[in-house]
Amino acid sequence: MAIREWIVELIETKGKNFPSRIYDGLMLIAIVIGLLPLMFREQLWIFWYFDLISGLCFVVDYFLRWITADITLKTRNHYIAFLIYPFTPMAIIDLLSILPLLNLISPTFKIVRVSRLLKILRVIKFIRYFEPLEIITMVIKRQKKILWTVLSLALFYTFITALIMFNEEEDINPETGKYLFENFFDAFYWAVCTLTTVGYGDFYPISDIGRIISIISSMVGIAIIALPSGIITAGYLDELRSRNKMKKNEFGNKII
Repeated sequence: MAIREWIVELIETKGKNFPSRIYDGLMLIAIVIGLLPLMFREQLWIFWYFDLISGLCFVVDYFLRWITADITLKTRNHYIAFLIYPFTPMAIIDLLSILPLLNLISPTFKIVRVSRLLKILRVIKFIRYFEPLEIITMVIKRQKKILWTVLSLALFYTFITALIMFNEEEDINPETGKYLFENFFDAFYWAVCTLTTVGYGDFYPISDIGRIISIISSMVGIAIIALPSGIITAGYLDELRSRNKMKKNEFGNKII
């Protein structure tokens, strides 16, 4: 096996063999220690080493994926693959995750002010190395048409509910001396909180009709929010069964 093909198997097989499991584990550790400094206001001296180690791991990972881009992207022209790869979504995220490393080299870089924000992008890298998140991402992609339909339904219902409530609650709130909803955005914000059954309590209807609308919106919201949860859960279980079946078949073939 050529060295570049071995690299692809190492970084792309998602833990199907021991070396790839070790690699994924090391990258997950690099992501965690890279995010750890963001959980503290005071920056300890050890965090400098955490940033350095995680940043170097991301550089190596980015380099390995770039030199094997012609294999993973499967383009007709191998040279074009090397040009295309830096502009793929995950490659851009990888590059932005590396940029905070410049802060360690020299504090004069302009990236200093936004380095903490760029580190947050490293959370997205979990999708690549953490199998449960990868499965959920695949399920969302496969069920995107159904999920988009549910999202459209939720937005439409939220808009209609907000419109009705905005025109219904026209009385002055006796506690504040102002309208309950001073603008349509306040009504839309209330509708979203009610639909998702969050209910922060900063906006609440004062009329009987408004309260009835709020009750209906809450009950419909439970049904609408449950739809994508059921779709994703069913797809997740199907994907797990499929992967377990593939692993059993591979194990059986190895025994034979």
